[in-house]
Amino acid sequence: MQRRALMFSLAAVCISAPLSVRAEAGSGQKLARAARSQIGVTLGYDPRYTHLHYPGGDVDRSTGVCADVVIRAARDAFGIDMQQLVHDDMVREFDAYPARRTWGSKTPDANIDHRRVLNLETYWQRAGCQLWHAKGSVPGDGFPAPLAVGDIVTWRLDARLPHVGIVAQYTPQRATVIHNIGNGAEETPLQAFQGHRATGLYRWPKTA
Repeated sequence: MQRRALMFSLAAVCISAPLSVRAEAGSGQKLARAARSQIGVTLGYDPRYTHLHYPGGDVDRSTGVCADVVIRAARDAFGIDMQQLVHDDMVREFDAYPARRTWGSKTPDANIDHRRVLNLETYWQRAGCQLWHAKGSVPGDGFPAPLAVGDIVTWRLDARLPHVGIVAQYTPQRATVIHNIGNGAEETPLQAFQGHRATGLYRWPKTA
């Protein structure tokens, strides 16, 4: 319900293992295209715990959470399974992740761990893909320029709810992100997030 309420605040501006830090030319475009292909397919938002196949597990593509946009884009664009990558890393270094202290998890759980933004942020940081992390309170459109198409950005909506999206287009005058905040996959001007808090910028997958 909290995310659905936030969706309406953005609706007015909506438009209808480890790999190297430098992304291969075109890989960001591939990730963004794979994310954009979810628009009109993923029409809902459902954060409920769901038992998934492993590896390669997914909920029905008609729904999902913000993290599923990134997970599906990685699978479609590169054949990379973030479910397996995150799970394998959590098996190796469980205490490096916030699962125990945040959700009370005692062991890795391949059904849900990769669908939590805090775990994804930890994975990307550990994989050397973090380009920037906010120090202090940064407006939700205050990521350091220039962004690249395919960059992954994270926020705290209302300064507390983790959220993730993929940069779909970027010029100094205009940037958009693809994400799911409550009404399915959609493309939204980055400026719409100004009232929230930017937290991280990642360039992934690494390919060189």
